[in-house]
Amino acid sequence: MSKLAVMLALGAGLSSPAMLPAAARDGSTFNGAWAVELVTESGMVCDSRYSYSVSVNEGQVRLVSADSNASMSGRVGPDGTVGLSVSNGTATGAVSGRLQAQSGGGTWKVSSLCSGRWTARRQTTRTAQAE
Repeated sequence: MSKLAVMLALGAGLSSPAMLPAAARDGSTFNGAWAVELVTESGMVCDSRYSYSVSVNEGQVRLVSADSNASMSGRVGPDGTVGLSVSNGTATGAVSGRLQAQSGGGTWKVSSLCSGRWTARRQTTRTAQAE
């Protein structure tokens, strides 16, 4: 159940997506790897802190690091709004918030068991070059 808390539920969009470039309309502005940290603020069942990796591709969010029982579905909206539904066994939860160009944050809740806040930071990929 503790792995459940990490997953972010992504959703929502701008009221006029037709006026945005294609990348902004489909959420691909946020494509890439993100490091996510969850901090438990209430509830004794969950650990105090969790760290995860997620991948965003064309607005779709995929959990990269988790146990095999965890699942996630959701999107990053064109404006960065995050809305995810998560589950791990019989426990279910939700994550909401917003991403910006390099970081983001919001809140999470697992039923009535635990809740807290999350922060995300975009991961950069560096390629070694021979000189």
